[in-house]
Amino acid sequence: MLFSGVFDLPWWGYVLAALGLTHVTIASVTIYLHRCQAHRALDLHPIASHFFRCWLWMTTGMVTKEWAAIHRKHHAKCETAEDPHSPQIVGINKVLWGGVFLYVKESHNTDTIERYGHGTPEDWLERNVYSRFQVLGITLMGAVDLMLFGIVPGLLILLTQIVWIPFWAAGVINGIGHYFGYRNYDCADASKNIVPWGILIGGEELHNNHHAFAASAKLSNKWFEFDIGWLYIRILSALGLAKVKKVAPTPRFAEPKLTADVHTLHAVIANRYDVLSRYAKSLRRIYAHEVERLGHWSSEAQTLKRFRNAMLRMQQLSEAERARLGDALKKSRMLATALAMRQELVGLWERSNASKEQLVRQLQDWCHRAEASGIPSLVDFSQRLRSYA
Repeated sequence: MLFSGVFDLPWWGYVLAALGLTHVTIASVTIYLHRCQAHRALDLHPIASHFFRCWLWMTTGMVTKEWAAIHRKHHAKCETAEDPHSPQIVGINKVLWGGVFLYVKESHNTDTIERYGHGTPEDWLERNVYSRFQVLGITLMGAVDLMLFGIVPGLLILLTQIVWIPFWAAGVINGIGHYFGYRNYDCADASKNIVPWGILIGGEELHNNHHAFAASAKLSNKWFEFDIGWLYIRILSALGLAKVKKVAPTPRFAEPKLTADVHTLHAVIANRYDVLSRYAKSLRRIYAHEVERLGHWSSEAQTLKRFRNAMLRMQQLSEAERARLGDALKKSRMLATALAMRQELVGLWERSNASKEQLVRQLQDWCHRAEASGIPSLVDFSQRLRSYA
């Protein structure tokens, strides 16, 4: 009798049922909460939107405004003391195994919710049902599980549903996604792609891609990467239930122009993370050349080795560390020049008060100085920069 329910399944049938139900929850989080609500990368038809809201209420009890606000703050304050869940700040174990507690703590920060939670649903259902009776949804889901699968399997499936998002989303994505993996783009944060196939966690495994292009509805960028969440969005779009607003730009190249113009400027800014990624490859070549030239065991080379990752990823250093690196760079004109010119290049898309004409002239001057530097990697990169179309 303990195993009696509407469905009498073998043990592996209950496992598949649990995986199927939790996957719907994962899809709801990545499509509705993350890409739609937090980043406005797509619009959802009310039918799809209400389904996702109701399903998340029944399986997680999460409030849309809280989730979107905490995630937006994570992007705004990434890898700082104000980041709600950075493993670089509080440690990987605390985020991986206790990420849900960090989320709950931040959800009680009214300043975070009010500052970052704008634009999320505040209709009658949200005010009077989803936000007001969070436990009721999970209770209803438990009743459904017990009715469909029986007492023992139903309770185990419900428990799986309850812990699935706290572990995989709050723990694995927020923890491992900022600690282990590979990077396609040299963002200022420590985000990484955990694996190139985003299936188990709905595509959220491609976390570095997301931080590079936060407003993109598609998380896979390389030919070998797969984002199952994007597949679901395409299906919803074909059914008229979703409308994609933005995806990451795909770099296009043409013959290098003799002089960078306004079109080159627009292409460089639109593909800035691709630009930085390619520049990092040039910087790695210059770094390797200079370490070899200085002698691997020299004090300057040892200092450059110590700060290699910080240089390549533009990580913040303390005043003492900057001074020590600066002394080493005095013996490496090539590397010092390449690092300084990278900062100037980044300034092209950070100077919000500069006119279009000023930015074009700055880009032209940058290319001219890069080619006049006599540094082969910078000469090649300048030519590549003038090829963006």
